[in-house]
Amino acid sequence: MTVWQWVLGIGIGFGAGILSGAFGVGGGIITTPAVRLLGGTAIQAIATPLPVIFPTALTGAYTYWRAGEISQRAIKWGIAPGMLGAIVGAFATEIIDARVLLIVTAGLLVIQAVRLARQQPGLKRPPGSTPGWQYAAAGAGAGVVSGLLGIGGGIIYVPIVTTLLGMPIKRALGTSLVLIAAIAIPGTLVHATLGNIDWPVFFALVLGVIPGARIGALLALRAQERSLRLAVAGFLFVVGLGYGLFEIASAMQGRP
Repeated sequence: MTVWQWVLGIGIGFGAGILSGAFGVGGGIITTPAVRLLGGTAIQAIATPLPVIFPTALTGAYTYWRAGEISQRAIKWGIAPGMLGAIVGAFATEIIDARVLLIVTAGLLVIQAVRLARQQPGLKRPPGSTPGWQYAAAGAGAGVVSGLLGIGGGIIYVPIVTTLLGMPIKRALGTSLVLIAAIAIPGTLVHATLGNIDWPVFFALVLGVIPGARIGALLALRAQERSLRLAVAGFLFVVGLGYGLFEIASAMQGRP
């Protein structure tokens, strides 16, 4: 990598880190195309963001943990199903049409974004009242989507636990980061064994994502509940709409 590629990689990583810390996601929607921009192959663009998710998510999660905004119960029930779901999702890519899945996922994101934006602040469950199996199901769902689409899974987990399970938005973001850090481990190990990770690009991105995730999490923690909820809903809506329109346009033009 050239000096300018290092500078660009660090800058892109910083932006991805802010996105991760602020919205409880892995940042893959930025780092995946960034790997291609920095000279990586297609398989490296899929594989390299996975190990980047780990330090990114842990940095943001630490900030939320210091503020008391992580549900240990949700983590306890969700991590194992999430990791198993990621493995299942990865294998399922061989039998499921990825384009159809992306369009369906995009539609679900848009619907959940609207629900999150319209959610009333009082619609929250008392701590400890959510059945553990519901957290396990949410973790498994995030893991499957992560394995299928090569993303962290936070864009699925956050709207599920906020709109369906009544978790406060800040706690959902912090909990999501812990979960997606764990979900990224199986895929990272597999791709590292296969030699699919571009390690110089990884290190460049990590130098940016760690401070970025810290800043993003601090910004989210300082935001008002309603403002943060609307910001997360807007982010999910844009991501869902973008995914859906891109895949529909690709299908109409006959692109694979």
